[in-house]
Amino acid sequence: FGHSAELAFAMEPSDDVAVPGQPVVLDCRVEGTPPVQITWRKNGVELPESTHSTLLANGSLMIRHFRLQRGGSASDEGDYECVAQNRFGLVVSRKARIQAATMSDFHVHPQAAVGEEGGVARFQCQIHGLPKPLITWEKNRVPIDTDNERYTLLPKGVLQITGLRAEDSGIFHCVASNIASIRISHGARLTVSGSGSGAYKEPAILVGPENLTLTVHQTAVLECVATGNPRPIVSWSRLDGRPIGVEGIQVLGTGNLIISDVTVQHSGVYVCAANRPGTRVRRTAQGRLVVQAPAEFVQHPQSISRPAGTTAMFTCQAQGEPPPHVTWLKNGQVLGPGGHVRLKNNNSTLTISGIGPEDEAIYQCVAENSAGSSQASARLTVLWAEGLPGPPRNVQAVSVSSTEVRVSWSEPLANTKEIIGYVLHIRKAADPPELEYQEAVSKSTFQHLVSDLEPSTAYSFYIKAYTPRGASSASVPTLASTLGEAPAPPPLSVRVLGSSSLQLLWEPWPRLAQHEGGFKLFYRPASKTAFTGPILLPGTVSSYNLSQLDPTAVYEVKLLAYNQHGDGNATVRFVSLRGASERTALSPPCDCRKDETTNQTSTTGIVIGIHIGVTCIIFCVLFLLFGQRGRVLLCKDVENQLSPPQGPRSQRDPGILALNGVRWGERGQLGRDEKHVDMKELEQLFPPAGAAGQPDPRPTQDAAAPASCEETQLSMLPLQGCGLMEGRTTEATAPCSGLAAAPPPPDGGPGLLSEGQAARPAAAPITQPARSGH
Repeated sequence: FGHSAELAFAMEPSDDVAVPGQPVVLDCRVEGTPPVQITWRKNGVELPESTHSTLLANGSLMIRHFRLQRGGSASDEGDYECVAQNRFGLVVSRKARIQAATMSDFHVHPQAAVGEEGGVARFQCQIHGLPKPLITWEKNRVPIDTDNERYTLLPKGVLQITGLRAEDSGIFHCVASNIASIRISHGARLTVSGSGSGAYKEPAILVGPENLTLTVHQTAVLECVATGNPRPIVSWSRLDGRPIGVEGIQVLGTGNLIISDVTVQHSGVYVCAANRPGTRVRRTAQGRLVVQAPAEFVQHPQSISRPAGTTAMFTCQAQGEPPPHVTWLKNGQVLGPGGHVRLKNNNSTLTISGIGPEDEAIYQCVAENSAGSSQASARLTVLWAEGLPGPPRNVQAVSVSSTEVRVSWSEPLANTKEIIGYVLHIRKAADPPELEYQEAVSKSTFQHLVSDLEPSTAYSFYIKAYTPRGASSASVPTLASTLGEAPAPPPLSVRVLGSSSLQLLWEPWPRLAQHEGGFKLFYRPASKTAFTGPILLPGTVSSYNLSQLDPTAVYEVKLLAYNQHGDGNATVRFVSLRGASERTALSPPCDCRKDETTNQTSTTGIVIGIHIGVTCIIFCVLFLLFGQRGRVLLCKDVENQLSPPQGPRSQRDPGILALNGVRWGERGQLGRDEKHVDMKELEQLFPPAGAAGQPDPRPTQDAAAPASCEETQLSMLPLQGCGLMEGRTTEATAPCSGLAAAPPPPDGGPGLLSEGQAARPAAAPITQPARSGH
């Protein structure tokens, strides 16, 4: 029942079945502050008082002669509600459904059966009625003796006879009765033949459990009839493995499961098993039991008192099976979300913001599901202080820019001396009220510039005046839309797909489609003045591919967003395809098919590579012994000792050697925290092979004649981890075709590798000794 001290139901009407022509009484008793007025509704419409239906002194309704619809007369069947009202508000009871008692004809009559002595016979009849008919059986027009253990009568209209005997033969009738009528089925003859042969018969289930849907506190009957020779043992279990339990559980007859006073926990799939005694031979059948529970409250709403202008909240928690649906009533009328009313958490929480005198009422929480309904009520009292100012007047909002709106207003008409300030309430017109935010304004200010708004968006504004004793009521809301503007430049990134294709990537802007907008794309070679484009793209697109481009050109790409207000600023990117084309030229497919001479050279290169690798490892160990902590080893002087005499250091080629594809960026990462090596200490450890001023006798190797793939890969393998660092470091990779020397710059400075090229000494000291037979 509702828990409200001012007005609540002590007794509510309940569902009932009435007999036509007989009186019906619907109970209703209300507690509350008098005077209390009680009325009734039928199918949502107020029921006028008449001689046919009378309101009793305690609030109950009596229908003197219950009637069905016949001719032009209305039927008394329907949903009835008791309505109570006093000075605090109005409450409505749960719905009570009144139906007429009926009895249909049998739609399933018992059928004749033949059985052997010791066997099983089963008769069934089905009939519908309100209330549910009571089923009994007659044999040869005499009621069956229910004390006979071999006769089992199930409430759903089934008669089972086990251990058949000759005297069980006869004619059986099904008798159905309720307050509306009595029906007798057709007769069905049972014939019992002589005793069976006694031969072995596999266990079999003649009738298994049916699917049932019940309400709590009803009785579930799960039927299971099994035959076989020897007689099988019938057992029950749950498919989910949970125990069935013992309380309220009984087995009727030879295998029927009866569950009295069912609860929601009894819902599940039940399995009937027929086992041959002493073996694992079994047959099974299953049926699902669904138990529904009417809605009931876990938490009732509580009556509250709140000052005007504040927020009131009611909470109502209900449970049931299936889960109930919750609705709210205000003084008996359905209350939906909108304005300053919000419903959250599946309607279990009612929030009313900025309450005023018009919100003072009795609020009801109604929980309803297919099994029934419940209601609970609570009252909201609005505390209104004397002398509060009225609402601010003449509220106007004018758009200033795409992100600003100026709101102005006038003072309230009365009680303005105690005003300490105003509060401006702001939200998007399309947003729910809970997304509203506020900005405070001083009492001497009658306009306010609202900034940081979104372009082309409608906003709602209203104002309240505040005093030390509370807030005024809200002003009339006003709407204004910000001005539109062209979109901002979109973020753009460019990805090179190949020597003649690019992929452009950016973030999609779905809002552009709402404002007749999208993207415009332009591109051109940097050497030309004319752009190709615009290429128009919708706002939901986030990428575009450009193909058939000039591999040797640098391209300028522009992307801008537009809407009905014009084009936004463009994002510009420059991208070169030269690097991709050079990498393709420097890395052709590796053709490693060589003649016999080349194979011998490759074998010699492997030997030389092993020697150089061992030497490099020895010097690495020595370097560590002298306190060098880095992993990158400077091997220039090692190479000088293995090569012919060289010129002075100032005349040497400061090319950069990249070994086994290790990038200088990775080496720099490894040595970022290491100390620089003292050059004097290096000269002491590794004295140079050539004297100063001595010319460099190393021949210059043609870069167009690289070493073979096998030579490069195999001879360089032992040198992984060693590198040459002189001058600036440059990122380099070693292509499959071998090591190529970068041409020296025209100014005679240190030679640097371009992207995609590998570095090697000018005289190729690693592979040259292999040709001399070293």
